[in-house]
Amino acid sequence: MRMFKVIEGGRAQAVQMDDGLGAGQGPSRDDVLGEAARRLNESGYHLSRVREFATGVPMLASLKYLSLQIDFAAETLSRLDPIPEDFRSDGYWPAG
Repeated sequence: MRMFKVIEGGRAQAVQMDDGLGAGQGPSRDDVLGEAARRLNESGYHLSRVREFATGVPMLASLKYLSLQIDFAAETLSRLDPIPEDFRSDGYWPAG
């Protein structure tokens, strides 16, 4: 559980952010798939894919390959038992 301060209208208020992990509970398959989706979004893959559909110009092969690598890493991580607590670490994911 992380604590963040949210400032609204000049008044500070403490807000608890839940990581999605319950007490004593490890990460789930959905957590791993969410991290994969986040990494794919940050890579620019979706924008490039939309551009490909709109213009007919093929997307970069490197982005297609990165998508395959991220999918593979997510599938592999989600099958581990238990899933590592630090599954968001860059060491588990391909470099984008």
